[in-house]
Amino acid sequence: MEASITLKKVGKLIENKTILAGLTFGVERGSLVAIVGVNDSGKSILLKLLSGYENPDYGQVFVHGLDIEKRRNETRKLIGYVPYENDLDPWLTIEQNIRFNANLYSIPNEICNDRIKKYSHALHLEPYLNEFSLKVSGGIQKKAMLVRSLIHDPEILILDEPTGYMDAESIRLTWDLLKKIKGGKSVIYVSNSLTEIENAHDRILVFHEGRILMDGHLDKLLKSTMDYHQFQIEFSSLDEKLYKQLKNIPTVVSPNRLDNIFHFYARTRTVFFDVIKVASEHMMVDLNVKKLGLRDLLDSEFAGKGLD
Repeated sequence: MEASITLKKVGKLIENKTILAGLTFGVERGSLVAIVGVNDSGKSILLKLLSGYENPDYGQVFVHGLDIEKRRNETRKLIGYVPYENDLDPWLTIEQNIRFNANLYSIPNEICNDRIKKYSHALHLEPYLNEFSLKVSGGIQKKAMLVRSLIHDPEILILDEPTGYMDAESIRLTWDLLKKIKGGKSVIYVSNSLTEIENAHDRILVFHEGRILMDGHLDKLLKSTMDYHQFQIEFSSLDEKLYKQLKNIPTVVSPNRLDNIFHFYARTRTVFFDVIKVASEHMMVDLNVKKLGLRDLLDSEFAGKGLD
């Protein structure tokens, strides 16, 4: 498929510290791309580079084949950007903030009216349109910023924490809208909610120290660990002697403990019977077994060298 955004050896330095290091990748048109990583890994700076609000110190960013630095006016029209911080004008109403952006892109009044009505209805934002932005909650502000970013009908939507400060209903409404427009638009977002990312992505980019550590759909990223389950067994008492016996069981992988809870990984559920043999004389209070997910993938031990 044709690329929506392409990066070629892009790097960014801040106070001589490397924030992004020689990034080269493309984003397919119409795809939903999630970016995840620890704090200060370069995620927000990357979004600003993709949206044209920051320039790389070296390398090039292309939007629909256009160099974003050399063709600033043309590429800016193709992009809608929602930053992490609230940047609405506090002395304008929600609707005035949205209309101000529409005027910047010379959107006809009739089309602007239709889009405000359409997106405000989808996000249940209508009751707040005449409220001053400084008077509404952070979640309402975030929804207003999303509508503002869509008002000029961009082909690429870039979002930093799209559901920040939102309640459960607002989160659902926001993702209903984003999933609906995905395909017609490329959607690239950063989120610290691993559940959101697991449920809403075509592709995940995992960032670490300014570089892409992993890249692909979650199923692909978990492919090497698909056979693994994670176990959590709570004992009435887990002393050091019992813990050492359990961690030395050959079928137990990456064991650790927290108080009376023994946590480990294993390729099959049958490893539980190996544990039972060792712990048969000790009282077990609770057992939990589940397949690996994104949180496990992001654990530094697994991201760095895998489970084996």
